[in-house]
Amino acid sequence: VQLQASGGGLAQAGGSLRLSCSASGGTFSDYAMGWYRQAPGKEREFVAAISWTGGTTSYADSVKGRFTIARDNNAKNTVYLQMNSLKLEDTAVYYCAADPTMVVLTSTPDYWGQGTQVTVSS
Repeated sequence: VQLQASGGGLAQAGGSLRLSCSASGGTFSDYAMGWYRQAPGKEREFVAAISWTGGTTSYADSVKGRFTIARDNNAKNTVYLQMNSLKLEDTAVYYCAADPTMVVLTSTPDYWGQGTQVTVSS
């Protein structure tokens, strides 16, 4: 499956951004989907995941209550990450990921999209 992320950019602290990731080349509803991020000088870290049907979600503690992951399994085949109450420490390159299994998705997903830069300024 091929993943294409978009929606990154510059936002002020306290503001919002929405990332999108469109999938092609596979049956979208066969995959759990998620987001990771990598800040400068740091390792890539898990941010959020959503199950095949969207009925189960998982978040890193650092984003709980601020970020929301959602998916459209119909014509759009897209997963979204709504980011609210942004903080300076949310600045990172955000990567979309997919895996047939949600447990694996939250550690070592099989498929990765290209990154999209999110920069939060004061």
